[in-house]
Amino acid sequence: MTARGFSLIEAAVVLAIVGLLLSSTLFTLSAQVESRQRADTQRRLDDARELLLSFALVNGRLPCPATTSGEEAGGGAAPCATSYGGFLPARTLGFQPADAEGFALDAWGNRIRYAVSATQWGSAPARFTRQHAAGAAWSMGQKPADLVVCNNPPALASATACDPGTSTTNQNTVVAIVFSTGRNPGPARGASEARNLDANALFVSRAADPPGAPGGEFDDLLVWIPVGLLYGRMVSAGVLP
Repeated sequence: MTARGFSLIEAAVVLAIVGLLLSSTLFTLSAQVESRQRADTQRRLDDARELLLSFALVNGRLPCPATTSGEEAGGGAAPCATSYGGFLPARTLGFQPADAEGFALDAWGNRIRYAVSATQWGSAPARFTRQHAAGAAWSMGQKPADLVVCNNPPALASATACDPGTSTTNQNTVVAIVFSTGRNPGPARGASEARNLDANALFVSRAADPPGAPGGEFDDLLVWIPVGLLYGRMVSAGVLP
């Protein structure tokens, strides 16, 4: 019996099968890498939240966002340079990893963003002590009145409150937000990501979209500090009565 080689058709079929197997393997590996990056970024955001709370315990206030370097821009007796459109001040907090300019980085190498309430905790930073600079006593009833998190962007791009039925928090809950823009840092893809980058007090947090989703892919990751958590930590530490 004589051996014969593959015909062109048979070779093409084999190559097609090998290609399908390789593409399936690469897709699986890519999905695993993406999952690890999201988990790592989530851990970094959680670490940042703890550092912000620790900063508040030591300094009696939350830091201002960073703008041109990894140091907070403003703070203490000075107003914040921005309350909603800045970055996590990694140098101020001692956060790692950070880039050469001191900005905190997520698992994709993008800068982690940060917003702080401007009503009492940002543009004119107040100290969370028994007496603030003006001498008036702080009360446990004081709350923020600006930052809000929605699970969908409002119909109006200029809105500063969630549409009915889309509110994750109200405007008396959140004192600070830390977030990653995900794998794609910008320009924003779709209305949800745009609302997280427009430097106002309204933010969107929801499940990530699949690649190529209609209207733009959303993959931002957000964590926030509720006022109750901040007060609870300060009471436990003896900073507030």
